[in-house]
Amino acid sequence: MERDIYTPPGGPPQRGPSREIYALMGEENIFKMLSDFYRELEKSPIRHLFPPDMEAASQKSAKFFVQVLGGPPLYVIDHGPPRMRARHLPFEIDESARQVWLDCFTKTLDGSASKYQFPAEHLEGLKEFLRGFSSWMVNKR
Repeated sequence: MERDIYTPPGGPPQRGPSREIYALMGEENIFKMLSDFYRELEKSPIRHLFPPDMEAASQKSAKFFVQVLGGPPLYVIDHGPPRMRARHLPFEIDESARQVWLDCFTKTLDGSASKYQFPAEHLEGLKEFLRGFSSWMVNKR
């Protein structure tokens, strides 16, 4: 049976977070932040949406975020064009799953200035991007 794929109104996010973030926090801190984020996801009700090896998944995601935050195109080099919505279509992602994902990221970002040297002046911009990005990944009502 073919599933009905929902497309959120408004399209993908039109703006990303500040590209200055990479230079201010560095690649190592981005990888650490994503590793911690995936540890949160591992304990969450949406764990089943992710591959068995969460550390490998976090590394792949970190490459995407390095690029989004102004660093080198690590994701494109290793995996090709991001096309994140297309890559997420095999997984049924509803608004509830989106909220869990956002909550896990928000929890990871608590204290991010000291944990990852995340520039506080860019935190709200990242959160805005994450809200738009995650909204675009929703594919089930």
